[in-house]
Amino acid sequence: MRRLPAFALLLPALLGLSAFDAQAARLDAMKVVQDDAGTHAVIDLTGAVDYKVFTLSNPDRLVLDLSGTSLGAAYRAPAPNGVVAGVRTGKPAEGDLRVVLDLARAVKPRSRIEHIGSGSRLVLDLRDEGDTVAGKPAPARTLQDVIGTGDRKLVIAIDAGHGGKDPGAIGPTRKYEKDITLAIARELAAKIDADPGMRAFLVRDRDVFIPLEQRYMIAREAQADLFISIHADAAHNKAASGASVYVLSLRGASSEAARWLADQENAADLVGGVELDARDKNLAAVLLDLSQNATMRVSDDVATQVLASLKQFGKTHKPQIERANFVVLRSPDVPSMLVETGFISNPGEEAKLSDPGYRKRMVEAIHGGLRAYFSDQAPPGTWYAARQGQFGGSRQHVVSRGETLSLIAARHGVPMSSIRAANKLSGDTVRIGERLTIPVSPTLASAPE
Repeated sequence: MRRLPAFALLLPALLGLSAFDAQAARLDAMKVVQDDAGTHAVIDLTGAVDYKVFTLSNPDRLVLDLSGTSLGAAYRAPAPNGVVAGVRTGKPAEGDLRVVLDLARAVKPRSRIEHIGSGSRLVLDLRDEGDTVAGKPAPARTLQDVIGTGDRKLVIAIDAGHGGKDPGAIGPTRKYEKDITLAIARELAAKIDADPGMRAFLVRDRDVFIPLEQRYMIAREAQADLFISIHADAAHNKAASGASVYVLSLRGASSEAARWLADQENAADLVGGVELDARDKNLAAVLLDLSQNATMRVSDDVATQVLASLKQFGKTHKPQIERANFVVLRSPDVPSMLVETGFISNPGEEAKLSDPGYRKRMVEAIHGGLRAYFSDQAPPGTWYAARQGQFGGSRQHVVSRGETLSLIAARHGVPMSSIRAANKLSGDTVRIGERLTIPVSPTLASAPE
């Protein structure tokens, strides 16, 4: 999110490399908590560590290996709680620490690290394997369960860039990028929550450091419909100014696809939890390719709308959306974009970004772009989809492989002749990737609020 040569200085962080070297750490405290979302193991460490988590069966156990870590003198094993029947520690190798959680049943763990000051907090979320409840399979989901009843709000994940030990760029009067991005993220969240068809989810709601890859994974776990990362650019040229909107480059998508396909759990997660064996690698690759293509197409479309709205608000740095291999944009199934709200290195823009009134107008522009996009291309089952056409008289449809004009007409409940007329088509042939305007029927246009 920096331009050369400033970009080169931050390249390791943007590509997901650690911002600090792993060093000897100490495990001082651990607790096991149970809430409505399940069981969580919370581990306090005095520094950054490399770690590995895996499960064992017969009996069921979760093993956490911490490199270069020792057990603190004040450590006491936590009491059993939830799915955790007991906690043991050991040394798999000199200088390393192993924590073993004895489990009442099999779990599918997910982990995240929060860096606070010089210490770290490792959180393990222990979910029942196969989405079971009390050892029983969850009931089968219907189509209505998936798309909702027509009133589902779109979940917009907002990621305030940097945070905690990472201040980001620093302006001429010592304004920190991490503070500017958090202020904008909070204001955007309030604006989105005031929209009847959207709900905001803040990836970072306080001054805390979150690793780049965990940011988009947090958005995936929140089942976000869209991920927006907020930043404030910097450059050696103090006159550089204007907002920018980025989407993922093809190179970034390709490298992420390779990483997902190499991970059996990720590959299964991609296809809804189906276990994939070696014979299914080609199937997983095809599904991932389809998912990524659709995700990147939506990312391009919504980013274009947001950029157009920002152009009406003020000067933009470039006239078109830009592409980069930013780690936070790599989710294969959540459309994502990164908004550089301005150049904090420019004294004038630093002052503007520090002004609540200016930020409010910028937030309104970003929200306006989101509303314009979802008014035309809302996911099925959402509040916007149920009211599509009330905001402009038509909707948009991008032709996918295998679709015909008759199938598209039936899907939207409009005559083929209306689609031909709206798009000036001379025949019934449509091309993959072609964007069609779908006229809205009077019944749908007058649907009640």
